Formats: sequence, structure tokens, C-alpha cells
Amino acid sequence: MQLDLFDTPNQDALLEGLNPQQREAVLHRGKALLIVAGAGSGKTRVLTHRIAHLLATRELWPSQILAITFTNKAAAEMRERVEHLVGQSSEGMWIKTFHSACLQILRREADRLGHDANFTVYDTGDTRALLKRLLREAGAEDADIKPQQAAAIISNAKNELKDAEDFARNADRSNPKERIVAEVYQAYSSELKRNNAFDFDDLISETVHLLRAYPEVRARYQKRFRHVLVDEYQDTNHAQYALIRELTRPLPEEYANFDERTGEVIPAADLTVVGDSDQSIYAFRGADIRNITEFERDFPGARTILLEQNYRSTQNILSAANAVISQNPYRPAKNLWTDSGSGEKITLFTGYDERNEAAFVVDRIKRMADQGVNYSEMAVLYRTNALTPALEAELKSQRIPYAVIGGLKFFERKEIKDALAYLSAVSNGRNDEAVRRVINLPARGIGEKTELKIAQFARSNEISFRQALSHVGDLGLGPKLTAAITEFADLLNEMDALSATDGPADVMKMILQRSGYRAELEASRDPQDEARVENLDALLGQLYDWQAQNPEGTVTDYLAEVTLAAAADEIEDESGSISLMTLHTAKGLEYPVVFLMGLEQGTLPHVRAFDEPGGLQEERRLMYVGLTRAKAKLFLSHALQRTLFGNTASFIPSGFLNDIPAELLEIEGAQREAIRPAAPQQRSTWQGAINTPAAVRDNKDMELAVGDRIRHEAFGEGKVIAVAGTPPRQTAEVRFSSGPTKRLLVKMAPIEKL
Repeated sequence: MQLDLFDTPNQDALLEGLNPQQREAVLHRGKALLIVAGAGSGKTRVLTHRIAHLLATRELWPSQILAITFTNKAAAEMRERVEHLVGQSSEGMWIKTFHSACLQILRREADRLGHDANFTVYDTGDTRALLKRLLREAGAEDADIKPQQAAAIISNAKNELKDAEDFARNADRSNPKERIVAEVYQAYSSELKRNNAFDFDDLISETVHLLRAYPEVRARYQKRFRHVLVDEYQDTNHAQYALIRELTRPLPEEYANFDERTGEVIPAADLTVVGDSDQSIYAFRGADIRNITEFERDFPGARTILLEQNYRSTQNILSAANAVISQNPYRPAKNLWTDSGSGEKITLFTGYDERNEAAFVVDRIKRMADQGVNYSEMAVLYRTNALTPALEAELKSQRIPYAVIGGLKFFERKEIKDALAYLSAVSNGRNDEAVRRVINLPARGIGEKTELKIAQFARSNEISFRQALSHVGDLGLGPKLTAAITEFADLLNEMDALSATDGPADVMKMILQRSGYRAELEASRDPQDEARVENLDALLGQLYDWQAQNPEGTVTDYLAEVTLAAAADEIEDESGSISLMTLHTAKGLEYPVVFLMGLEQGTLPHVRAFDEPGGLQEERRLMYVGLTRAKAKLFLSHALQRTLFGNTASFIPSGFLNDIPAELLEIEGAQREAIRPAAPQQRSTWQGAINTPAAVRDNKDMELAVGDRIRHEAFGEGKVIAVAGTPPRQTAEVRFSSGPTKRLLVKMAPIEKL
């Protein structure tokens, strides 16, 4: 159904198929609305229908709407859904991420902050490279401060809206680390300004500063945006919260906007936020759960609407999730439910070790595939990446295709970052870091000493590094080095001129050709360099696609879009592959079949959580997120012992498992014989059996020989094909009828002789 804005009966059509709470959320009018949207409750549908209804009732023009999300992927999905509802009427509204919305504001107002409009946005790699140099210059080796540590401290400060002066003022000067970071933060801020650059965190913090320092600018954007909608509000940090406040709080009287027809003061924009405090799992990024739990205090008179009907999961899965999250204190009451039926029970498996657990997961993956479930419809989730080696080894041994989501991303590969640095060096002549990255790529004989000499000349003459290249004759270098630097400077100038007439794809193609970068890789006999050439070809292909879709787009536009691509946006549809990912990465995704592994105390909840205020509550929310990713079938697993980072340790099951009612579970694995579900009238959990000594089989006196047949609780029947050692240290290699061949420690293996 597509809405004609001037066909008023379609206002009713927008409400069709909505449940009562969704309908209420679409129809509500008021200054502030909080939609508490449980997992799988149709929040995107509610948001988009609310936008369409505001347009259909002619309360707003499209250009008066600002909808903010966290990822480009979410923004694209929302934009597509709104376009489907209102057609071309969606043009003009801003549906953007926090960072892209702020980027657009800063491009227009950059001169107020001492920047040119073509400023560069530094990504994580650019920031660390600059901080590495500044730490070295500050003599930070003795303080043992790594660039990523300094980057995290500065990022946290910016997310709290603390600039370098604020940070230095509050730093403990007697602490060497704090003193050096304070100095480096100030130098870093100066270098960013010199390079005509902002980093990722600046996009929001500097926009907040802009709106606070210049009320007339805030008045202009408040006059434009009459309704602000924010998705995933529980994930906002202090800076993002402050941005929303600046766009929606009343203006000082002298800057008030007036209606041109009536002369009345135009009130501040209405605000709609959507979120779920039960899914707030990004405290480590600065997300503040209080932004959503204290919404009604921050916005007096705000209305709260709960969306509790779930359209994703079976009731058994939802009941388990409700039982787990209900143990968190101070949370608003919410109980997910569905009318789609109970579904299958949840399978809970106990493994003797990580290999046993991995074998179970892979065995069930194979069974699900045999039942017609595509590999791409299954996902394995875990708390940390340290849990994957045994699982990956088992998947490889069974030749099951898989993709580790969150590994080295395309735009993080060296050759891609080199190519984009060339493009940035051309686009923004003041971006010293980009120029310095590529000055000797490919090798031109320009070493670190020469680079430092150029940088010192640039500083003493208050010019950019790239401008200093044109004064190479004043540096007293030899003729060969002078010629190499001059040739490099000419290349950048030539490409700069080309970018004025040609698109970014054409400029990139010429850079790779004229610089010799591609030719050097092609001439190499290293197979990895062959792959790097293929990656550069893929980048060019992507650039030409972008250029076709953005015929007026410039090199600066493309670089900004690439920088703003979030990690979650890079998750691809790995058709035919199992997806492996951390629970943090899985947020917002869903799969028909989900395996949630590593459910032990110290793993989930993570060991660090026990020492952090609110840590256990956040870990419980993480578990809740994992449970609610599953649509039809959910497998939970844990191991009695694990070898992590070379150390073997025993584990007890996660305390979160104790909250799941036994009637929802099918118990399998090492302890299944000892577990007896509680009677219905009792507390229905299986926690009483979790540490029962009888649950662990003791085979210390068992001795096997080649040819013996055994039965394993996870792999079934098998035949011993080799043995080594004697009890209690004997190991046996067993070929199982189900397919795999396993090497077992007889003393601990869940086996019996046949």
C-alpha cells in the first residue's frame, strides 16, 4: 500500500494490521513520546507508520521531519519503508544516523568552528596513527600508553562533552599517564584543526558545541525540524542525548521562531523515541541506560507506550527470555508474548569441554541442514571471540561453510586504507596524516627522517605537510630525494585538478595507475599481493557503483560516506554460510535457528562484570538479547572446562540458566542423567542438579583397546582405532558411526563400553 498524501481515507489504511498498542503509538500527539518496544515487537513498522500518518494528516511537511538511527543499514531500511508508504513525498526528510546528520550540519557551519567545508573525517585508523606519533613525541614510552588506550580515553571524554581543556583541568597531574594523555589530547585537538579534520566523536560533540554556542544556528534547525524521532534510544550516550535536547528544548526568547502567518511563537519540536532498556548493552561505548529509564523525568508530561506483542519468536523462547530478564532490578515491567504458539522446547547441552560442546553444535547444525534449514538461516552466538577456535576447527573438519562476522572488514585492509588515504590526501590538502601515510607508497626512498624534516618545516612555517612538499628545495636534501618528493607532490596536484572534473572512481583509478601502487602489487610473487590487487579491483567496482548512484557526488562526499559506515552495516548476507558472531554484533538481527554457547560463570556473565557497577545487569541484558534473536529453535550450551589462552580451567554453568523454567528445556549432555525437572508446584528450574557430583562420570579405571566399541553421549556409537598411554591418562581415538573421528581422554569422556 502506497499513500497518496492528499487522499485522506488512506489515513485509516495506515492503521490496518496494527495491534492496539501499535495503533496508539502511531496516533498519539504530544511533546514527548517514549515507545518501549520489546524485541521483535515491530518497532520499525510503528516508527514508519507514525511518520506516514503525520504526513497524511498534513500536520507536517516531509522536510520538517528528522529521524535518527545508529547505523546506515537501519537508516536505509527506515527510508525504504517510508518511501513505500508515501512515495516521492519522502524526499526532503532527513532519515540519517547521528553521525551523518551531524556531518551535514557541520559541513554547512564549519567556518564558525574554524574549519573549511571540505574537512576530512578521521576514522579509527587515522586517529591511532596520529596518536602514535604524538605519544612518541611526548615521550610516552616510559608511561606504557598505547595509541588505542589514548584513543579510548579521548573518545570517552568527547562522548561526555569534555574537550581537551576540560580534560586537562581535571587530570591528576601526579599520575604520569593522566598527565601525558592530557598533553596528547591537547596536541591531538590542535593537529586535527591544523589538518582541517574532525574525528568520529567530534561530529556529535562539535555539533552540540555549535548549537549551544550559536543560538541563532539552533533556532534555524529548530525551525526546520518540527518532529524529531530517535530509534534505539537506550543506546544513546551523553553527547547524543545532549544533541537531542538541543534540538527539542525551548529557545531563548530573543531567538524564538515565529509563525509568519499568525505571529505566534513556534514551540520546540515534538520528540518520539523508541527503545528498550532490556536491550541496553553498550555501556562500554558510553551508552547511558538512564537516558531511557529517566525519560519521563527529563521530559515532563511525556507519554509511555509499551509494545509487548512479539512477532518473531515462539512463546517458549519468549518465556525463557522473560524469566531471565525479570531478575534485573529497577527495570520497567514488560512481558513479551506471542499468539504464534509455544513452539519447540529449548535444548540445553552440557559439554565436558569446549571440543565436546563444539561437536554438539556442529552435529545439530548438520541435523538442521538435513531437515531443510539453510546454513544462512542459522547463527552461533557467544560472549567473546575467544570461544570460536574449537568451533571453527569442528566446522572445518565437517566442511560446513561459515563466516565469522566481525573479523577483518573490507575497509580495514591495508591496501584499501592506503588507496583511500591517497584519495583523502588529494581531497583535503590539509590532511597531513593521509599525505604522510602514502608519501612512500609505493617505495620512493623517502624515509622517516626525511618525513620528520618535512613535518618540522611545515610546523615552523605554519603550513600543511602537503604545502611543504612544494618547498622541498629549501630542505637541503639530495637531488634524488628532492626529485622523488617533487614527483609525489606533482602527482597529488594533478589528481587534485582531475577531481574537479571527474568522479571519485575515475580519480581513484588514475591514482592507482599513476602512483605505481597497483603495478608494484601486480609485479609481486607474493600470493597475498595478488589478493590485494583483487581487493583494489573490488574497491574500484564499489566506487563506480557509488558514482553511478551519485552522479554529482564528489571525492569528499564519498570519503565521508565510507568513514560513516558502521561495523554493523558491514554484516553481509552470507548465503549458504553459518554466521558466527558475538552477542553485541547480533543485536538487531534474527535467525530461525540460534545456538548460544559458552554459558558459564565468568564467560556469560563475563568475569569483569562482577567488579563493575551494573555489570551483572548488563550481562543479563546481553543474555536476553541472545535469547530473543531466535525465531523457531534455540540451543543453549556450556562446558565443564575450557582451555582459553593456553590455560585449562573448570567452569560452573551461568547463573542466568537457573532462571529458565525446567518445563521449557530439553536437557542433554554430560549431566542429563542427574537432572530431574522440578514438580510443577515447585520453583521450576534445574539448578539443584547443576553441581551434583554424580553428574560427572568417572572413568579413571576404564581401559580401552583397539577394536573396542563404545557409546558417547554426544556422538553415539563408535569404534576405537588407536590408543595411547595407560589409565588414568589414557587417550583413545574413536571413529564414530555418525561421521567424526575424535581423540578422547578416557577418564573424563562421557562414554561407556559396549
